[in-house]
Amino acid sequence: MRLVIADDSGLLRQMLVETFTRRGLQVIGEAGSLPELLRTVEADPPDVVVLDIRMPPDHRDEGLQAAQRIRARHPSVGLLVLSHYAETVYAVRLLDFATGSVGYLVKDRVQDTDRLIDAVHRVAQGEVVVDNEVIQRVMRRNRTVDPLRDLTPSETQVLALMAEGRSNSAIARELNYSPKTVEKRITAVSRKLGLPQDDERSDINLRVLAVLRYLRNA
Repeated sequence: MRLVIADDSGLLRQMLVETFTRRGLQVIGEAGSLPELLRTVEADPPDVVVLDIRMPPDHRDEGLQAAQRIRARHPSVGLLVLSHYAETVYAVRLLDFATGSVGYLVKDRVQDTDRLIDAVHRVAQGEVVVDNEVIQRVMRRNRTVDPLRDLTPSETQVLALMAEGRSNSAIARELNYSPKTVEKRITAVSRKLGLPQDDERSDINLRVLAVLRYLRNA
């Protein structure tokens, strides 16, 4: 797998390069700013871009800007955004324009090599990965009138795990459910959130819609 890493910290980039290389991934480019990242990807599009959410020149949301431009020009390139902050607004913005092959992780996860590598692989495979800390923040917030209030506790658990990017089989193992029970819970969640029940809609797109509804109504 071919990666491009973008972060204004040379030390963090070096650590990521070493981590990915040890696990058999190929880092084909590095960037320390938004313009440099766009040039690097344009010259040789990778399988996945791992990028910071705040980069020069303004240290605001350059990572999201870059991700949006990259997705528009290179739809097949996966995007794994790293942030110091577990902000639902950033995750929602990311999922608004990237409906698959996308992830949002808190930077602390960089120290958890297995989790980081797993996220990269899942993004490359077309999945959506949202950091558990973001999900927990959503769960802790008080909600008033929103579609989530109609979910049962078990359905909320399933939706939270979907938001983390867990597969049906992984959800079944986590909650000690049968695969059929998980499918029933997902169907119930989709119905209660008003998501399309179109047989032609891909599972990935359905999960993105569920995650977006989950985050937006938190």
